[in-house]
Amino acid sequence: MRIANLRNRLVIITDEGAIDVQAASDGRFGPAPESVFDDWKAFAEWARTATGEAHPFATADLGAPVPAPRQVFAIGLNYARHAKESNLPLPPKPMIFTKFQSSITGPTGQIQLSGDTVDWEVELVAVIGAAARNVSEADAWSYVAGFTAGQDLSDRTVQNTGSPAQFSMGKSFPGFAPIGPMLVTLDEFDDPNDLRVSTLVNDEVRQDSRTSDLVFSIPELVSYISGIVTLLPGDLIFTGTPEGVGLGRSPQLYLSPGEVLTTTIEGIGTMQHEMVAS
Repeated sequence: MRIANLRNRLVIITDEGAIDVQAASDGRFGPAPESVFDDWKAFAEWARTATGEAHPFATADLGAPVPAPRQVFAIGLNYARHAKESNLPLPPKPMIFTKFQSSITGPTGQIQLSGDTVDWEVELVAVIGAAARNVSEADAWSYVAGFTAGQDLSDRTVQNTGSPAQFSMGKSFPGFAPIGPMLVTLDEFDDPNDLRVSTLVNDEVRQDSRTSDLVFSIPELVSYISGIVTLLPGDLIFTGTPEGVGLGRSPQLYLSPGEVLTTTIEGIGTMQHEMVAS
C-alpha cells in the first residue's frame, strides 16, 4: 500500500491514480494525512481492499506524507563507511539526535540554504504506526507503519558549533527535513532490510548505497529508542546516511543556490528540490 498527502488530503496511490480516503471510506478515515495514525491498524486493514474513484495527480501537488510528526528521531554514524569518512569511530549504541517538526517539508519545491556549508544526507525514514514502549527487536517490525524517503540536510557550521557540538539546531532549519513522495508499507518490499538509497546534485551522483549496510538495523533502533522514550504513532526515525556527504570530501563540497537535489530510495520513489539563497 502507498499513501500520500495530496493537497493536504490523505490519498491511496494506485496505478490508476489517487483515491481520496475520506470519500472512499464514507468519512471513516481522513481527510487530514496525519489522522491516519490515530488508528493505523484499522486503516491498514481497510485500505488493503479499499476501492474508489482514482484521479490523476501531479507530483508537485504532493506534500509530506507525515506533515506533523510529534517526534522526529535521527541516527548518526549508522553506516560504517560514513563514520570512516567523518573520521569518527562507530558508536557502541545508536547515536540519536532530533530534527524539529518545523523542518519538515514535502518531496518537491525549493529549499532555502542557511549558508554556504549545507550538506546532503539521503536517509530511509521509518514511520511508526503504533505506540511503542520497551519493544523487543523480534516484535519491532509490527510497530512500523512503513517507509518514506528523507534528506537530513545539515548546516555543518551550525551543527559543529560549540563543544560538544549540537546537531539538532544545524539540521532543523525550515525545509531541512524533506520527506516523501509517499509512505510505503512494508509488504511492498521484497526485503525491507536492503534498499538502494542515492543522492544526486545536478545529475551528479553524490551518494549511492544500500540500507543493508546499516550498523544498527531498524528493529534494533525501534527497540533501543522505545526502551528510553515512548514512540508515538506517526513518529519518524531518520535511520542514518551512507558515505558520500560533502563534509567527508577533500576538498569539502556543499550545496549552492540553483543546484537541484534529487533523492531516490528503491521502492519508494524520488524527491527533487531546488536550492535557493538565504
